[in-house]
Amino acid sequence: MKRRNFLKKAAVAGIVTSSMGISMTANASTSSNRKQFKLKYAPHLGMFKNHAGDDPIDNIKFIHDQGFRAIFDNGLMRKEPALQEKIANELAKRNMDLGPFVLYADFKVKSFVTQNPEIKSMLKDLMKQGLDVAKRTGAKTALVVPGRFTDDLEWDYQTANVIDNLRMCCDIVEPSGLKIVLEPLNAWTNHPGLFLTKIPQAHMICKAVNSSSCKIVNDLYHQQITEGNLIPNIDMAWDSIAAFHTGDNPGRKEPGTGEINYKNIFKHIFDKGYDGVLCCEHGKSIEGKKGEKALIKAYRKADKF
Repeated sequence: MKRRNFLKKAAVAGIVTSSMGISMTANASTSSNRKQFKLKYAPHLGMFKNHAGDDPIDNIKFIHDQGFRAIFDNGLMRKEPALQEKIANELAKRNMDLGPFVLYADFKVKSFVTQNPEIKSMLKDLMKQGLDVAKRTGAKTALVVPGRFTDDLEWDYQTANVIDNLRMCCDIVEPSGLKIVLEPLNAWTNHPGLFLTKIPQAHMICKAVNSSSCKIVNDLYHQQITEGNLIPNIDMAWDSIAAFHTGDNPGRKEPGTGEINYKNIFKHIFDKGYDGVLCCEHGKSIEGKKGEKALIKAYRKADKF
């Protein structure tokens, strides 16, 4: 009888231990999913729509729960002020950063390359609006694309005009600490006809503007198409870079779907002490919830260095 009781108790204990093991494994899995990433990869609001729905606050909560430490929202400036403040409060509560919002990016207009008084007036007004958005949200960076080039003016004169217009813009935003980040975009796949296409070109303009508020957002997808040589260009323009965009090439999807070795690039950026935001400005290679999970997994893999 004693032996039977012993065996019975042992069997029960085994079941309990096994159940605890399953429970602990499940908890570990959940916990590892929430472990913070080494770098501040920033999904955009709506990137996890199948998991989090359309509400921006629910999106922030979900993004945070996956271990991400930042978000970005290109359309932040178009949102109602009350919603901007609500987003900022939620990010502050979770100690999350906000990537660059789009301040000016008109791909159809010859703007910064001119001395057009109406363009200058428009840019001044936009800078002031951008300051209001930054005050409400705590945003530290605002993205600017200098528009199209023109065929009726020497290239160096156009460059001089871009520098002059950027100095004017920086004079408005610099006292607040807001940084304008210039984005070079590729002409071969996505944006033919734009003035700013390369990192060395953007770095030279930043040096000429000579303002702490004139920096670069290095979109690694665009630069892989335009010039490659990603890590050396990061190093040579390092003092001018204030943000990154990610996305693999070809296809502009999550890391690991193309030719860019993001694991090496992320390690290099991390080793240089970068503490800014890397906006996940790309699509997903798979539809639905499965694709959203694959995206998170891709960043986990690339962050494992």
